[in-house]
Amino acid sequence: MGTALEGIRVLDLSFYEAGPSCAESLAWLGAEVIKIEAPTGEPARYGFSEKPGVDSVFFCLMNLNKKSVTLNLKSPRGREMFQALAKTADVVIENLGPGAMERLGLGHDALAKINPRIITASVKGFGSDGPYANYKSFEMIAQAMGGVMSLTGEPDGPPMRIESGIGDTATGLHAAIGILGAIVQRSVTGVGQRVDVAQQDVVVNLTRIHFRDHWLGVSPVPRKGNRSPNAAPSNLYRCHPFGPNDYVFIHVANPEMWKGLVSVIDHPDLKDPRLADRAERMNRRDALEAIVEAWTSKRDKHEVMALLGAAGVPCGAVLDSDEVMANEHLRGRGMIVDIEHPTRGRMATPASPIRLSASSTEVTRAPLLGEHNAEVLGKVCGLDADELAKLKADGVI
Repeated sequence: MGTALEGIRVLDLSFYEAGPSCAESLAWLGAEVIKIEAPTGEPARYGFSEKPGVDSVFFCLMNLNKKSVTLNLKSPRGREMFQALAKTADVVIENLGPGAMERLGLGHDALAKINPRIITASVKGFGSDGPYANYKSFEMIAQAMGGVMSLTGEPDGPPMRIESGIGDTATGLHAAIGILGAIVQRSVTGVGQRVDVAQQDVVVNLTRIHFRDHWLGVSPVPRKGNRSPNAAPSNLYRCHPFGPNDYVFIHVANPEMWKGLVSVIDHPDLKDPRLADRAERMNRRDALEAIVEAWTSKRDKHEVMALLGAAGVPCGAVLDSDEVMANEHLRGRGMIVDIEHPTRGRMATPASPIRLSASSTEVTRAPLLGEHNAEVLGKVCGLDADELAKLKADGVI
């Protein structure tokens, strides 16, 4: 059985999270992704490691299913070898500073001259144009500038960042969507194009539905904490034995869910027929939430989830990192897998969240630095072992 992106070659010049997550998602769909690194490695490979000379966990998670080739793009020979690779590639992904690829002579126009079918994807904090184009960005900057931080936190507290990659990994996924669209269009036109994705734009896109009160005259839209603005009960509820993550989130969004909650909790005050109306529940949500938490606090979070889930009530236990990695559902679906790494040993690793019925890819570990130099550069550039050794001695690879 083949894979969805079999035969697609991607050159990944990106580093940290946003760009690498884009390339990784394409690798999970079966593309051959060749990570191009400086001879010293990308910044996250060793810079984020707790052990000198050992690939960081950060790097290992962001670079699954890839090959690694080292090239010094500041050297003429390194750029020449990159161009040879680009002639054979379908996609180039980069998140270098504005204008950096052009200064190297490797911008889209230059690459398109040697390979008209090339698709170049640029992942930046604020895009390639506009007043913020030269500003640097990371995850938390994107969250701040995309508006989500203003909505996150308690009503009387400061803005809070989210411990999730909506500015980084989500930007990578949007870039992957753009690349896939460009590949489809290329099958019609025969030529590639630029794909430009900005972190700020992506966070705005992901946050847009949560700005909806803006169009209803609420200015600015306030923070609401964990409570839903449109449903009740809908909140985080404490569970036994009251550890730091012994909570469940319960969300009652419609009459059927309300009936399910009432049938499970079986509290007399919940049987008031007026509470079948959402507006009435919103008016009395403080009292309702006290009843719900009195019930959840006598049970552990997994029991609460099982009881309410069986009754059709959306309910999720708050899983901590250990619980996520060991979760039987995630492992049963192949979302968490164990892989062997040469220097880190056995690692529980999140896999691809996308399942295609006719395209299956096995999760493979992140590559060691320059692990595929001989394979890729030998094949594409026709270099033998002696030539590769000299290039390494000269600092080209």
